[in-house]
Amino acid sequence: MSKQLILKFLGTAFIFTFGMIAIWACFNTLLTGNIWNGMTISKSALTVEYCEFNNTEKLFHQSMNTYSNLVYFFFGILILQIAKYDFNNKENASQNRLEKFPLLSAFMGCCFIYLSFGSAFFHASLTYLGQRVDMNGTYSISIALLGIGFYHVFHKIVLSETAKKLWIGGLLVIIIAFLPISLMISSSKLLPAMIFLLLLSIVIHYIQFRKHKSFILAILGFVLMFIAVKIRTLDVQKINCDPHSFYQGHSVWHLLTAMSSFCSYAFFRFSKIQVYKQKNKN
Repeated sequence: MSKQLILKFLGTAFIFTFGMIAIWACFNTLLTGNIWNGMTISKSALTVEYCEFNNTEKLFHQSMNTYSNLVYFFFGILILQIAKYDFNNKENASQNRLEKFPLLSAFMGCCFIYLSFGSAFFHASLTYLGQRVDMNGTYSISIALLGIGFYHVFHKIVLSETAKKLWIGGLLVIIIAFLPISLMISSSKLLPAMIFLLLLSIVIHYIQFRKHKSFILAILGFVLMFIAVKIRTLDVQKINCDPHSFYQGHSVWHLLTAMSSFCSYAFFRFSKIQVYKQKNKN
């Protein structure tokens, strides 16, 4: 994949994202917070979990924490373009394992977009339903990344096209199953366990194909996640908190976790050898 093509994909993702910003801004201007009346308020809203001021008169009760979710939308559109490119070039013998499974990349991109709208729904409404969708969207990204990780760790297993569709179907079933599971097991236990499993799969796959995989991407994904957790913790603890500020720690959490998740995806999708060959062509 050439540098020019990547820039084109980035440009398209930016255009779609700015378009979505305009749409959301129109909704937030034309509609009021009354639209959420009658819905059960989330525990997060009752305990004032996040720093940002809860403006119940606006459609987006927490504007910055809502708009910042579009970073997931941006990466979702970017990954969907990569998936489409891989699908159109799947006969290329030089494709790596993930390139030959574009449906898995497309699934990853859809999970990013799902989280974008799910988390925006929660921060806009601060309702119990929104919180459940938000958490399920978070789990969907983790499950999709684990699906990619396990698919690479067991690289000797060759999946048929039917088996690949069943793999996607299985991941979707797990995501749906997490709707009740997340009510039984605290996210403080589930998410760290899933992050650990993802780290383990990345370490194993890096050892398996050290010459092909980027150590920087592997480390960057977890460094960004570590920083994100620290910033989220400060936001929840109301340290250096200004409820009316343009800067909100939870918004930065959205940015960093989106970047972290994309780095983990990119670790599996891109090969150092392919990048090296492309540089020589240019």
